[in-house]
Amino acid sequence: MSTVTTIKRGGLTAAIDSMGAQLTSLALDGNEYLWQGDPAFWGKHAPILFPIVGSLRNNTATSAAGTCEMPRHGLARIVEHKLVEVSEDGSSVTYEITDTPESLKAFPFHFKLNMTYALTGDATLTQTFAVTNTGDVDLPFSVGGHPAFNVPAPGAEDETFEDYELAFTEAWTNEAPVITPDGLMTFEGSYKAPDNSDVLPITHRSFDNDAIMFTDTPGSTLTLRGRKSGHGVKIDFEGFKYIGVWSAANDAPFVALEPWTGHTTMDTEDDVFEHKVNTITLAPGATDKRSFSVTLL
Repeated sequence: MSTVTTIKRGGLTAAIDSMGAQLTSLALDGNEYLWQGDPAFWGKHAPILFPIVGSLRNNTATSAAGTCEMPRHGLARIVEHKLVEVSEDGSSVTYEITDTPESLKAFPFHFKLNMTYALTGDATLTQTFAVTNTGDVDLPFSVGGHPAFNVPAPGAEDETFEDYELAFTEAWTNEAPVITPDGLMTFEGSYKAPDNSDVLPITHRSFDNDAIMFTDTPGSTLTLRGRKSGHGVKIDFEGFKYIGVWSAANDAPFVALEPWTGHTTMDTEDDVFEHKVNTITLAPGATDKRSFSVTLL
């Protein structure tokens, strides 16, 4: 049976479900910013992605340790996580999963994943992935976040989805690949988003081809905001090369901001797990730790 733990700092609260160690609420002064999982659109809130981001071709790859066979976004989001620590002041919480006989059938590597959620400012949540290689061979993996946020944001109820934009720290041009119906990625038909600009207006049609992926975003910072109100969220994701921005294709009233260290399999890639673009390779006994932060505006 999963349990939900709430952390608090001033007027900022966050709730995390032990099933998947998934953030289920992020509210400031009682105003909910996180998407609440309406199944009519998308029944999740903020799944964590490990040991893959996106899809393997036919959900399968080979590796030095054996066959990997996993659904989209991997294993961590669909298993119960152990609550291992709540800070004395109640502002942070840490969960843990390790490999199991069942996980080894899907991903034949030994690991430990700790997920920490900490309220690090009056309006800021920091989410930290700590992956430890507990085996005796190199561990290949990717991690990613997938928090989705209500659009319009609290305090901007008179705005519509089409009043929102993505704002960057400087003008730049990004070549965005296309995610195909089978979950793979191709640069055939890619498009510039943004194109020498520091803002990218969004509409529901922006997501007709799944997520928009940004690579090497200036300052590793992205803001989702209403053009009239300025309300929304800012995400800082140093240590994550990519960020996907996504909303469900059925005109859903949310936008997900997804920092990724890797991404779904390219149509030009082979099916060797270790060859996946930007895969992290962790030596036995080593730990890889990286964080992103969400600030409510």
